[in-house]
Amino acid sequence: MAEDLSATAVEGARRLRVMVGRLRRRIKSVSGGTGVTPSQMAVLSRLMLAGEATMSDLAAAEGVRPQSMAAWLAALDEGGWLKRRPDPGDGRRQLISISDEGLRRVDDDRQVRTEWLANALQDRYDDEERQTIVRALTLLERLVAE
Repeated sequence: MAEDLSATAVEGARRLRVMVGRLRRRIKSVSGGTGVTPSQMAVLSRLMLAGEATMSDLAAAEGVRPQSMAAWLAALDEGGWLKRRPDPGDGRRQLISISDEGLRRVDDDRQVRTEWLANALQDRYDDEERQTIVRALTLLERLVAE
């Protein structure tokens, strides 16, 4: 470690990194009963936020081989969670977007995960502790502010 880092900065960084990883895994394990894998949910979320894309664009954005993306998209198609249309610039390609059913599933999944986390905060912390957590989150938001 660099000598100019304080012990509290190093300890805080280590503990925060470990805790965020554990929390992320725990939240991901809470299923909305969608039957969608985390990788497939990432594709749905990407389509929801960024809009339509080609399979190649999605594979590149998710850092996977086109064959893997094709399998994920086939499963999502089977569930009725995608829409496809020909790419007007290249008729050999298709533009993929999230369907209304896909939007409902993503929203349902997020709702279940948010409810789990809210219940965990309610059950494990008193009001003063929850207020402390909210204040700490306000401070931590500076880490990701642009």
